Amino acid sequence: MCRVQQINDIAPPARDSQAVPRVAGWLLAVAALALLVVVPLATYWGVRAGALEGLRNEGLAAAQSRALTLESMLDRQRAVVAILADDDRVKVALRAGTQQSRDEVSAKLERLRSETQSAVIYLMRGDGYTIAASNWDQPDSFVGHDYSFREYFRGALVQPTAMEFALGTVSGKPGLYLSHDVRDGDDLLGVVVVKVEFEALEAAWSRSPHATHVTEADGRVIITTQGQNRFKPRPPVAEGSLPIVLPVRGTSWHVTMQVPMRDASQTAAYAAGAAGLAMALLIALAEQARRSRGRAVRKAAADRAYRAELEQAVAERTRDLSEEIRERQAAQLRLSQMQADLVQANKLATMGQITAGVAHEINQPLATIRLLAENGQAMDPGGPAGDNLARITRMTDRIGQITDQLRGFARKATGQVGAVALRDVIETSLMLTASRRKASDIPVRLPDIPPGLAVVGEQVRVEQILVNLLTNAFEAQEDVADPWIRIGLEHRGDRVVLTVTDNGPGLQPGQMAQLFAPFATGKAQGLGLGLVISRDIARDFGGELSADDPVSGQGATFRLTLRKAA
Repeated sequence: MCRVQQINDIAPPARDSQAVPRVAGWLLAVAALALLVVVPLATYWGVRAGALEGLRNEGLAAAQSRALTLESMLDRQRAVVAILADDDRVKVALRAGTQQSRDEVSAKLERLRSETQSAVIYLMRGDGYTIAASNWDQPDSFVGHDYSFREYFRGALVQPTAMEFALGTVSGKPGLYLSHDVRDGDDLLGVVVVKVEFEALEAAWSRSPHATHVTEADGRVIITTQGQNRFKPRPPVAEGSLPIVLPVRGTSWHVTMQVPMRDASQTAAYAAGAAGLAMALLIALAEQARRSRGRAVRKAAADRAYRAELEQAVAERTRDLSEEIRERQAAQLRLSQMQADLVQANKLATMGQITAGVAHEINQPLATIRLLAENGQAMDPGGPAGDNLARITRMTDRIGQITDQLRGFARKATGQVGAVALRDVIETSLMLTASRRKASDIPVRLPDIPPGLAVVGEQVRVEQILVNLLTNAFEAQEDVADPWIRIGLEHRGDRVVLTVTDNGPGLQPGQMAQLFAPFATGKAQGLGLGLVISRDIARDFGGELSADDPVSGQGATFRLTLRKAA
């Protein structure tokens, strides 16, 4: 009450009421102008960079497709001349020189030209004179022409194959000439040539907005979507275009495709405009909100001054009551928390007493059983009874280890972790569950386990996990007509994965979420702690216990992952 009165009585210091709003207004105007400039520019360049990257990827894919198409055409035509160069009928025509043999080869070349979609195929003697051609019965037939001046002919004389892109002397059409020598041993008989024209390919490429041309090693254009550039030097990159250059396999050619960048710039401009409009709208809304807030602040100040005197009296009357209520609520909350902590502490203390008591009471009869078993074993060391007594001795050792764990739990102690032989663990687990297995007559399929394979853990606790998984598998198959259980073994680097699979009804989808939750069980007499404890044991050893997702009509599969011992 005194503090409120003092605040109301203190007069604020004198100041210029117009100077501060005026400076704030100028600062806001400068910030708004900066945002209107910076945000659209940043948006433009960011969107443009992303759009260019997308155009580059699309252009690269298109250029690769065109290069592959061209390579496929060349490979097909190279195969044609290579096969013809070894054809016996071709060699006979070159050696014998009879008109009938030449006509037979011409007819064959005509059929082959139609099947391979080449322009023309023809056969020349060693002096360059053409004796057979696929257009042998046409007015523009190559038969009788001398092409010894051609580079593709002279090149085939020096090395087996040659190629030349040039205008046809008869047709006047540009095309690629692929040649291959025809030899009989070391004797040159002639040269077979196939001409490939690219009009259809250029027409297909022209339907795309991407200008494309193919250049030779010296930069001369030979195939192009712009016919005026053919046989000219490589044209410069058009302004506003992104060039993509790829080599053509098996040649010195290069495919160059120019991707227009106007779409990227246009998209970036639209995005920048949208960002500018959005910023202008946000600035307008912010200014409107600022003005509204100013009016609200002034009105609120007036309202507070008006209500101050009235609220002061109400505050005095309610302050003491509110404080008392808060104190009572805090005291009740502390009391409830202390009661809950006390109940939990009593439970834990009781559990520790029960654990220690059970462990203590078991040790005395257990020691007696072990002593009697050892005495009986000493009486019949090699007989069947001796073997059974040895097993009883080992079981008493295991029970002793369990009671040690119970006492260790009461003392908050941990067991010794080390290398555990995997084969011994599985054999002991099967022995511990033998009564259940024999009662249900359930076969267990075992994997091949290397004798020296060991995992990191504690033998009794690893056995506890396997016994729990096997017991669950036995119980899940009580009403199955032909039950079985399979134990699998997988190696994953420095990990070993044991799988326990049954052909029971399997897990339900709704069970997966609560499978490893404490006290969640579908058994009438179960506690819902077996899988929880087993998973905790596996994690203590640096491993994991999990279940495969349920599959309709299949049983359940659990996976125990443990580290390999060094």
